[in-house]
Amino acid sequence: MLEVINLECVRGDRCLFSELSFDLSAGELLHLHGHNGSGKTTLLRTICGLITPTDGEVRWQGGNVRRLRDEFARELVYIGHKNAIKADLTGTENLRIACQLAGVPVTEKQAWDALEKMGLRGHEDLPVRVLSQGQKKRVALARLLLSKSPLWILDEPFTALDKAAVSYLQTVIQEHVDGGGMVMLTTHQEVALTRGQVKQLGLGWKREGDV
Repeated sequence: MLEVINLECVRGDRCLFSELSFDLSAGELLHLHGHNGSGKTTLLRTICGLITPTDGEVRWQGGNVRRLRDEFARELVYIGHKNAIKADLTGTENLRIACQLAGVPVTEKQAWDALEKMGLRGHEDLPVRVLSQGQKKRVALARLLLSKSPLWILDEPFTALDKAAVSYLQTVIQEHVDGGGMVMLTTHQEVALTRGQVKQLGLGWKREGDV
């Protein structure tokens, strides 16, 4: 279980959020929403341990994530606005390195298969720098197809994807949740995935169904 307890984050003279508490259990998806600048990305990065909160704590399976560090990192896949891929490497090389660092080494064939499923057939051996923004996004998202981590934190995962890729990614996320995984995501796009029976968390404003 992921637990966020009385979390507060202050940037400069502005408090982005305070006394923020919620939890996420196996088989649950949480849709984080709010206007630009409300602190969505900051919250996701704080949960991942990349930002130190002003107050409060984040717990994973009962332990503080800042103490768990490497153990928590192996349980987590975080895909943010930046795709975290190397421009001079191929999609295959990027994917294999990312999986190796996550402690889940994969074969070249597994990497090729994942990229093909993400709609990158014929682009597997090209340097990432020659790919479009949408194709670069697909390289980053292909990690999800090979991940064994139970917790996925996804910041605007549908950005720069065409309709077919959005549909496929929704299926991948739903299958992860159905299999007992946990997902927390932000998106400005209206997608079927976030209109179902999912948890809703709003920053800066509230709407019906928010936790």
